[in-house]
Amino acid sequence: MSIPAEGSVRPAAWPWPDDELHVDGALLLRRLAAISRIGARPGRGITRLGLTPEETAARAHLAEQCRRDGLVARTDEAGNLVVRRPGPARPDRPVLLMGSHIDTVVDGGRLDGTYGVMAACEVLRVLAAHDVELAYEPVAVAFTNEEGAFFPYPFFGSLGLVGRVDTDHARRMTANGVALPDALRAAGGDLDAIADAAWPAGSVAGYLELHIEQGPVLEQAGVPIGVVQAITGRTILDITVRGDQDHAGTTPMWARRDALTVAARAVLAIEKLARTRDLCRVSTVGRISVDPGTTNVIPGTARLTAEIRDGRADRLRAAELAITTELAQLAEATDTEIEVLPARITQPVATDGALSRAIADAADGLGLRHAALDSGAGHDAQVVAALAPIGMIFVPSRDGISHAPHEDTDDTHLVAGADTLLRTVLGVARP
Repeated sequence: MSIPAEGSVRPAAWPWPDDELHVDGALLLRRLAAISRIGARPGRGITRLGLTPEETAARAHLAEQCRRDGLVARTDEAGNLVVRRPGPARPDRPVLLMGSHIDTVVDGGRLDGTYGVMAACEVLRVLAAHDVELAYEPVAVAFTNEEGAFFPYPFFGSLGLVGRVDTDHARRMTANGVALPDALRAAGGDLDAIADAAWPAGSVAGYLELHIEQGPVLEQAGVPIGVVQAITGRTILDITVRGDQDHAGTTPMWARRDALTVAARAVLAIEKLARTRDLCRVSTVGRISVDPGTTNVIPGTARLTAEIRDGRADRLRAAELAITTELAQLAEATDTEIEVLPARITQPVATDGALSRAIADAADGLGLRHAALDSGAGHDAQVVAALAPIGMIFVPSRDGISHAPHEDTDDTHLVAGADTLLRTVLGVARP
């Protein structure tokens, strides 16, 4: 079973009294503030890393809150918190998942991931309180370890949901002397039984993720709702430049094969992929090191890591080919050796047309302007796309800041995004 084709999704219409269902905005904001205290450090944002005691405490806090609301909450074998309405299971009724993650980066913000989880739980509370009959059963999920900031296994929880955790790799992973299997067990999961966390094909009709944009586009446009069209793909390149190590005082400039100056030209070439050549959406060199790294020695080797991102796979490939070709030419022109190795390639994922149309219809029904845009960051949704159609809703990020203590979004936008999520669920899941 799946979400109906785009043309068959009808405009939002609400058959319940007063033609209105809304989230409790004040309650949502209070609960966001409460969970934001878990892992908070004065002046340094929130450090609530995946599969650490702080994330486990936040999961327990949220589970208890949901139970007080009359919902049913459990932690699955992958460490995900799964929340449902009360009542007997309906295996004949596919699920409409909604959620995000509650872990953060080091000294991160209060909204990245957490906002989407809290809004999903509030939507579920409203649907349960009104006993709304739906064709798809709404289920909220808080995925574990999306960021991979402690254990470098990002998207661990959503990979568990789609049955794609590499258990051998996970068993070998440690962080600060803690083994991942032990941390998962402390969080309520079980690596030995993680196959039980996977949802079977056909059981999920779709997945909706509400998130802050983490960029400046919506705020600059004055638009409160973003309808995500694609989640970015990413190609990471490990680049090594080899020249000659030599004496910085006695070697004439014409006789040098300086790896660092060549690497500097490579950095600028990578920047130009996006800035002036428009071959990809963004391009960055985030790390560089030189050997031997001494002031009076010409560097013989320079290593840098570059990444390019775009919402289209063909543009990612074209940008990678372009920089590989240009660096080969640079090596020949400078009499150096430049090695380019793809370290990781993550393909972009398109959102589902029917779900995107339902999000836009929901925003229209609430009188909210909306705009189509791509996500420049990765999300659990791109993993869940292996199992079901996905849709994403963005709300503006103040000054475009994210992964930082000053990450913020106006309260009105937070409530508007949650209401848009509620009405999207109603639009696609009503009988």
